[in-house]
Amino acid sequence: MSDPFVVVGGDAAGLSAASKCLRTDPDRDVIVFERGSWVSYAHCGTPYFVKGDVEHLTDLLSLSPEKAAERGIDLRRGHEVVGIDTDARTVTVDHDGETTEQPYGDLLVATGARAVSGPIEGSSLDGAFTLHGLDHAAAIRSYLTPPGEFDVADLGGGDAVDERAAERYGGMEPPETVAIVGAGYVGVEMAEAFAAWDLDVHLFQRSERPVPGFGDAVGDAVTEHLRESAVTLHLGEEVRRLDGADGHVDRVVCAGGTELPVDTALVGIGIRPNTGLLAETPVEIGESGAVATDVYGRTSLEDVYAAGDVAEMLHTVTDEPTWNPLGLPANRAGRAIGSTVGGDPEPVGRVSGTAMVKAFDLECGRTGLLDHDCAREAGFDPVSETITAGSRSGYYPGAAETTVTLTADRDSGRLLGGSIVGTDRAAVRIDTVATALGGGMTVAELERQDLGYAPPFSPVWDPILVAAKVLNGSLE
Repeated sequence: MSDPFVVVGGDAAGLSAASKCLRTDPDRDVIVFERGSWVSYAHCGTPYFVKGDVEHLTDLLSLSPEKAAERGIDLRRGHEVVGIDTDARTVTVDHDGETTEQPYGDLLVATGARAVSGPIEGSSLDGAFTLHGLDHAAAIRSYLTPPGEFDVADLGGGDAVDERAAERYGGMEPPETVAIVGAGYVGVEMAEAFAAWDLDVHLFQRSERPVPGFGDAVGDAVTEHLRESAVTLHLGEEVRRLDGADGHVDRVVCAGGTELPVDTALVGIGIRPNTGLLAETPVEIGESGAVATDVYGRTSLEDVYAAGDVAEMLHTVTDEPTWNPLGLPANRAGRAIGSTVGGDPEPVGRVSGTAMVKAFDLECGRTGLLDHDCAREAGFDPVSETITAGSRSGYYPGAAETTVTLTADRDSGRLLGGSIVGTDRAAVRIDTVATALGGGMTVAELERQDLGYAPPFSPVWDPILVAAKVLNGSLE
């Protein structure tokens, strides 16, 4: 029998690959090493757990350890892979201070990404958090719960919860003022979560708009809506450090001299791929800092694959490698690699950077190339138009303004990207644009698409079609 398929990392990509490999080749031995206690959880759901919309931590699990075992996966939690010998085709595994060598036939590196806190000093103080894991979410929700109402069992995580951290924060008086550093996905969604607990919320962003990857129109709409929702915005403010007394954060200090007394802080300034395990191997790292892979998720070494937040994929529009740390690409790539390793080769697919974010009542979506400088670097001559149209027939109750921006190449008319913002089922409309990108459509072809119409759901001319019509007119 061949050496096992070894997977490093038990989250979206890793367990998807393990499951699919066993469905494709039921006789294959599959071992998954996960250094922590949590596996296969929905990271994007953690703000909603903190807010209380999601009741229990286990509600965020896509695949429990028990279900993994039923599928035949040898899942080993609390086992950290600390080294890879690609010549010997082994991984070195640490468990409770003891190391062992595990041979592999095929290897998948699915080590994900890590939250960035530097160069902000003081990010390790008590009361200062990142949000990159269920234990982080558990600690924050514990801190927000009044001591007399806190019970670690209410978190619903069983023995996987870091009870020591949860109980320590659950015994503290809840904070009153929070500083959120970074107004990206995590920042705006956590602003809503903290506001639900009646905190005085301050959101810092070094650029002039929140959610900068979504374009100016979305950023302007989110700015206005956050202010209407009693979030204090500090735009164009770069946080230099967090200060603290007795080891607990109590102040935010900005590069421009602004200081704000707080009693908790959340640093959400981005993530970076976890490639450290590969530093001593010949595996190539791409320009993005993530692992370079081919269309089947293979690295530069035979029988070594990479998927999820640690790996690059090809961009739908540019056909160039890109880093796209989101849930669907991770699951899809892991599933494809599992099929390939199991004997049925399947491409991992391409990515367009399609993403959605919720800012209180506002829904935002984006996909493809929006930034004109990035589009020009890719060889395009970008043209954009922004329109505002109704989400439903104007006479039907619940209709709301929806703002759409589309970008296209001037010469070819090819659609390059788009964004959308509104309060009435706006975000899901971005999927139409993403599908058009996947099909290589021109703006004229998008304008001619036969989208559904019924007054409760959409006007005769869907906002996406209106935007395509206006942009096509600019290209003619």
